[in-house]
Amino acid sequence: MVDTGYLGIEKIINNSEIPHKSFKKHRLTKKKKLENRNISSKRIIVENVIGSVKRFRILSERYRNRRKRFGLRFNLIAGIHNFELGL
Repeated sequence: MVDTGYLGIEKIINNSEIPHKSFKKHRLTKKKKLENRNISSKRIIVENVIGSVKRFRILSERYRNRRKRFGLRFNLIAGIHNFELGL
């Protein structure tokens, strides 16, 4: 699932979901708007998780610690995020 900026990805990845794009003379129908809304509602969950992981700055900045520990620390951050969702 990507946004409308990745229109050429359909040629590379067959099962990608891209929202319909409206143009000045060709407005979207209600069906296409509903499809775009469904795609957006799925994407927003993933975008929020990526944003919360970036708050820990493990993905948004250069990782300067040992590479062996990256997986462990990332899993710990994911666990903290999942714990917060449970509350």
